[in-house]
Amino acid sequence: MKKQCCVICRKPLNDGIMINGRRICKSCEERLIKAEVNTDFYEYYKKRIRRSIAHFLLKGEERDCPNYHL
Repeated sequence: MKKQCCVICRKPLNDGIMINGRRICKSCEERLIKAEVNTDFYEYYKKRIRRSIAHFLLKGEERDCPNYHL
């Protein structure tokens, strides 16, 4: 079984949180909570989460839409 990696830092996971099947390590979670808005660090985290998690959330919503075609 392949070990999962953090969607932000890409390091193998031993702990952390899971959002929609994607995982964020405890270290990145703590840094994100402490990060100040409108800093390069915050923007980097936001971009990584958007690429790794939000994409899948939106994709799931599209399937529930009556106008969505496979």
